[in-house]
Amino acid sequence: MYDTIIKNGRWFDGTGAPSAMRHLGIRDGRVVTVSAEALDETGSGRVIDATGQWVMPGMIDIHTHYDVEVLLDPTLSESLRHGVTTILLGSCSLSTVHVDGSDAGDLFGRVEAIPRKHVVGAIDELKTWNSAHSYVNALEALPLGANLAAFIGHSDIRAAQLGLERATRPDVKPTEAELKAMEHKLSEALDAGFIGMSSQQLLFDKLDGEVCRSRTLPSTYATTRERRRLNRILRDRKRALQGGPDVARPQSLVAMAASSLGIFRPNLKVSLLSAADIKAIPGIVKIFPLIAKILNGLGGDFRWQHLPVPFEVYSDGIDLPVFEEFGSGAAALHLSNQLEERRELLSDENYRRWFRKDYDKKWGPRVWHRDFFDAEITECPDESVIGKTFGQVGVDRGGVHPVDAFLDLVVEHGTKVRWRTTISNHRPEVLDRLAADPSVQLGFSDAGAHLRNMAFYNFGLRLLKRVHRAQQSGRPFMTVEHAIHRVTGELADWYDLDAGHLREGDRADLVIVDPAHLDDTLDAYAEHPVPAYDNLSRMVNRNDATVTAVLVNGDHVFGRGEKSPTLGKQRTGRFLRAGHR
Repeated sequence: MYDTIIKNGRWFDGTGAPSAMRHLGIRDGRVVTVSAEALDETGSGRVIDATGQWVMPGMIDIHTHYDVEVLLDPTLSESLRHGVTTILLGSCSLSTVHVDGSDAGDLFGRVEAIPRKHVVGAIDELKTWNSAHSYVNALEALPLGANLAAFIGHSDIRAAQLGLERATRPDVKPTEAELKAMEHKLSEALDAGFIGMSSQQLLFDKLDGEVCRSRTLPSTYATTRERRRLNRILRDRKRALQGGPDVARPQSLVAMAASSLGIFRPNLKVSLLSAADIKAIPGIVKIFPLIAKILNGLGGDFRWQHLPVPFEVYSDGIDLPVFEEFGSGAAALHLSNQLEERRELLSDENYRRWFRKDYDKKWGPRVWHRDFFDAEITECPDESVIGKTFGQVGVDRGGVHPVDAFLDLVVEHGTKVRWRTTISNHRPEVLDRLAADPSVQLGFSDAGAHLRNMAFYNFGLRLLKRVHRAQQSGRPFMTVEHAIHRVTGELADWYDLDAGHLREGDRADLVIVDPAHLDDTLDAYAEHPVPAYDNLSRMVNRNDATVTAVLVNGDHVFGRGEKSPTLGKQRTGRFLRAGHR
């Protein structure tokens, strides 16, 4: 007798092995039978006919910022509905293990574009923990929808130990006692089953709030000695470092990547942000695989994180993180809470000269290509500009500089001017090469953050669409089995998690995909309110015909866009501890 039978589906086990038509029997949250013969359905609780569909392990999202949302809506259904059954928290040096509500608001509010008041309110009202162990217990007391795993955030540890103000001052160096306390916090997190630590050196990630506003994240102030001491613990425990190097300082990238090397010490698992085909620097995409090949050839264990879809972003006015990478843009975002002052700033001719100078600077490391002719207006009270680029609006207005055309509209309409551009991953052939590169980990969705800027909750399905279409056209760049392995078992194995596989004895975390609906609906964006954030309209993906069923721990939680009645009422997901496969 089985709790659930899935019959007649094409089964993928998550290892990259050839797929086959199989029948699966599930009992007590595990796959107990994978059979070429039909199973006896007598007494089974649920029978799912997967004829013509793919039965595969649930996907793993290795880079999210659900740390606050999971407290308010533990289902995390925006990811679950697209077949993601395991979600990693604590990216970019940010976690909510040690900091209080105010500091968490400063850390998450501006960097991840999550409304600060909701971050502060959630932590102040719901925090019951004071250590990594009690944090895990608190998560497991929630009616989780998906499985969770977590990094401990370097900025979280540092801010909690030094205080946010001291932790973000370049003249403050932690004492020996403070360093040992940070080491203890990291060790305790690893004891609790965390997969490692995330750290950040990127200098255009800025703090929110008033006390330390516009300072960079606490981890960016860490000394080399501090980083080495924390990395030593990760090495000894064989846990991972997720890093974000400073794109303006190549030495930062080299140092973080090279930390993977062992030589006279254990090597270190390092996963860095991020391999991308950046429009602003098209040649750099050739450098990523080369760096990884050299480091891994010397005995390192190094990976790049990569979003395997075009990186298309939207912005309401000037509220987009890429403006943080140059001085005039950061000055405007510094005034995000003083809208009248911001409007005055954007109207000032001296400021505009400064912005034009930054805009016209085409050389040097950067993320945004800074081309307002490649920025389409999608919404505006002035309907005559919708569908045009800011550059074209400037031409129509008698040759106005693109920067002035942009600023004029933002001054007049504020956040009601909505526009979009694609920053990277715009060339399909380059995307295909990166997706197949063994030094690349597929993920980096940023799910739960940048709610008005982007939506990549279904990145895994979009990868499968591209792979499936290439195979159908006779120009495959990888097999479907390999693609599924890349977003499931490969990630689970590297992070040492009990997930990502679908063999006898494995967890029954799985998704059933209809390949006939791996279509263009996957590329469209929609909007949906977030009740926990005062119904703020969030960008989402809606391709409900593609995923016909999602099971977590053997329980049916989603299918065809519909939640199970029990989702959010009982716990289906678990906190997955590293090393407990």
